[in-house]
Amino acid sequence: MTVAIDGPAGTGKSTVAQRVARSAGLFYLNSGNFYRAITWYVLQQGIDSEDLSAVAGAAKTLSLDVWSHGIVLDGQKLRRQLREESVDANVASVSSSAEVRHFVNHQLRRISRNRDVIAEGRDMTTVVFPDADVKIYLDASLESRARRRYDDLGHSVPLEEVRQRIAERDEIDTTKAVGRLKLHPSALYIDSSHLTINQVCEIVLHAILSARTKPSTGASGQS
Repeated sequence: MTVAIDGPAGTGKSTVAQRVARSAGLFYLNSGNFYRAITWYVLQQGIDSEDLSAVAGAAKTLSLDVWSHGIVLDGQKLRRQLREESVDANVASVSSSAEVRHFVNHQLRRISRNRDVIAEGRDMTTVVFPDADVKIYLDASLESRARRRYDDLGHSVPLEEVRQRIAERDEIDTTKAVGRLKLHPSALYIDSSHLTINQVCEIVLHAILSARTKPSTGASGQS
């Protein structure tokens, strides 16, 4: 089974997907962490994140895999590095590269092959796993998303700055040429602005249970 969750930044996709993975016995895939790992790497190498040709060239040399808390990049386990402020500020640019997205999508499909997975990101239902058995679009208001991210950062960044970053990320995610964030016609739309994480998880788990009683659509782990 493949469960795919799309939605803008700060909607709680990662938390929901992780909890649902544990409850439903699914392998958890955070697509955003792949882009964050590549972003962290190029910054470490002194590569300009706006130089998409150089970024793509660097990404293609990397060996990427997952571990329980993040990404394994060339044998190095990354966790906190993925949430550094510099990564937050540059990941949108890196993820706008068509070549980088193609590379990451290949990694996601490779890792999901022969596994029951729940994958979350921006284009999981529309590009990476269009044949997913369950498609979810998790949304929330800009204000609620900004406050969640503000709390996640331990109030180390001013709320207005966090709000502005998310608004800018929304603009990039919904207008970029490749991997644009959009609602799949058959996705279950959930507005989490006034829902608890547990309530969202219950909705997603119910959708998974319903899908498990139907014949599998298959083909969701194709390369």
